[in-house]
Amino acid sequence: MVTRRLLNPWTSRRQKGRSHLLRLSPVKAAVAQVFPWTRSPSLAFPWMMQWGTPDSRHRTGNIIKLTGSLILGGSLFLTYEALALKKSLTLDTQVVEREKMKSYIYVNTVPIDKRENHGILYQARKELHKAVRKVLATSAKILQGPFADTFSTVDLEDHECAVWLLLQKSRSDDRAARMQAVQEMLAARHWHDYQYRMIAQACDLRTLIGLARSKESDLRFFLRPPRLPSLKEDSTIEEELRHLLASLPQTELDECIQYFTSLALSESSQSLAAQKGGLWCFGGNGLPYAESFGEVPSAAVEMFCLDALVKHSEISTHCDKIEANGGLQLLQRLYQLHKDCPKVQRNIMRIIGNMALNEHLHSPIVQSGWVSILAEAMKSQDIMEASHAARTLANLDRETVQEKYQDGVYVLHPQYRTSQPIKADVLFVHGLMGAAFKTWRQQDNDQVLNEKVSEDETRYTTCWPKTWLARDCPSLRIISVEYDTSLSDWRARCPMERKSIAFRSNELLRKLRAAGVGDRPVIWVSHSMGGLLVKKMLLEASRKPELSTVINNTRGMIFYSVPHHGSHLAEYSVNVRYLLFPSLEVKELSKDSPALKTLQDDFLEFAKDKNFQVLNFVETLPTSIGSMIKLHVVPVESADLGIGDLIPVDVNHLNICKPEKKDAFLYQRTLRFIRETLAKDLEN
Repeated sequence: MVTRRLLNPWTSRRQKGRSHLLRLSPVKAAVAQVFPWTRSPSLAFPWMMQWGTPDSRHRTGNIIKLTGSLILGGSLFLTYEALALKKSLTLDTQVVEREKMKSYIYVNTVPIDKRENHGILYQARKELHKAVRKVLATSAKILQGPFADTFSTVDLEDHECAVWLLLQKSRSDDRAARMQAVQEMLAARHWHDYQYRMIAQACDLRTLIGLARSKESDLRFFLRPPRLPSLKEDSTIEEELRHLLASLPQTELDECIQYFTSLALSESSQSLAAQKGGLWCFGGNGLPYAESFGEVPSAAVEMFCLDALVKHSEISTHCDKIEANGGLQLLQRLYQLHKDCPKVQRNIMRIIGNMALNEHLHSPIVQSGWVSILAEAMKSQDIMEASHAARTLANLDRETVQEKYQDGVYVLHPQYRTSQPIKADVLFVHGLMGAAFKTWRQQDNDQVLNEKVSEDETRYTTCWPKTWLARDCPSLRIISVEYDTSLSDWRARCPMERKSIAFRSNELLRKLRAAGVGDRPVIWVSHSMGGLLVKKMLLEASRKPELSTVINNTRGMIFYSVPHHGSHLAEYSVNVRYLLFPSLEVKELSKDSPALKTLQDDFLEFAKDKNFQVLNFVETLPTSIGSMIKLHVVPVESADLGIGDLIPVDVNHLNICKPEKKDAFLYQRTLRFIRETLAKDLEN
């Protein structure tokens, strides 16, 4: 019997040895000599030779267990990462919807300093935020109430919880909680830029306005204005302004509005260049229009259009048209273009301030990016710029301000939100050719002019009621009003406008009542013709039961050279054109004016009956009018009301209301009168 031995095929291959290599190609043979396992798998996997032994099966089981553990662990890890990624990509839908309305979104491109992250304060804040978050989550479970909506949809780092807690608090139904949230945002000095941007993108309108009206606000709280739409092809800003003006209703308008509108629409740049605006003055400053715009015809046309828009913006339905036709964006472009022209910027601010009187336009004004511009203007050293911005923001702030400030009514103090209770009002009314700010500046002289470079407002101020009086009596609300006056119809802003003292007094009284004048004790301070307006307003208020609070809360008045019995100004003029065409205001100052005599007699009786406290100042020096004439505008006998102290001061008519310095007699006596007259009210 022949026994045949079965050889393992791998062993057979190995035994063949050299003969196997000889059958390979030269290249494969070389590779086989360097890597033996290519010709014999048993050299690479010796465990395969022992496949059927118990040890081999045990080792194989261990390998399978290890491999299964790795696969299961990897699957769990990938599942966790997928869920974490899904959670991190879950956003607050309200935030997303708001961002859809914007043309940009902020991205934090500046890395946080790593050394700061490992500091003691950072670690302490991080642990505190963790604890707060755990407490909130635990309380939500115990009370079976949902955790804050914001936290349930947004994946936050622990140190970001405080920001979103404040945002949630700022949306509370409780007004006190909302106010506190704004204060806490202002007090957070340790925030990084991206945290300010989180607030800027996620806060609501009320919070944004509250931040803008806070003195300590950081400008990083406010988004930059969105990119402005491009102008139409082959179009200029001047043409766009004219189109905007032409789109407004042109019928059933005041004669003065019609005049400005037709002038702005009809005049070309060439004709305006020829005219140079020489017969015009704006802003109540009495300066010829040509002095500032005669060399730039396009700017003059823009100014005419803006002045017409100011008039139109006093009508609510016209404000809607301005907004619908892209006026907010166009005015913003013009504002940025004329950064070196304060007069243009102030007129634009007047338009936005008038539009802010309509609450349904607050959202478009905010969305167009005006809040960041206003917040920056509020911090300006220029009192006029800051005051125009303050008026607009006050009209936007319905959280803390109930009053509405119409065109020409400016709050000098307080311009920001304040915890200081306001106990009384002091109103300043300028006179002929005056203005809300420049009339009440400090007296100019060579020494003071040299000190203007210093920003110390205690040494020089462009508006002493805002700086000196506000510091000495912080519990007062100080208001200054502005209206247009002229010496001659040649320089009247609107030739159709014939506003008598009676007409102006009713107009101002309506605006002041809308601003809440009469709700608190009030003192009236006036210069020149402004005193006649004050007297006429009080007499008119005494005849209307709905205005009785104005009379009941009037405590006293200060008159700076008020011509109670007329002025020589009506008898003289700078040149022939003024003599031939004196304005209605000047005519009413004539000594033989029946209206002026009736006003004086009626008010004197009325003031004595009400026992008003009165202080009269009068100039003793003549005033230069032009280069040829010196005139004692208000003589001593004309400044005597008949009640109260009459104090002569060695200054001219223009400087009678401009103290030389803070410790000068003129200011100190004024301050003393205000404090004494309001003593009981300020104590309460």
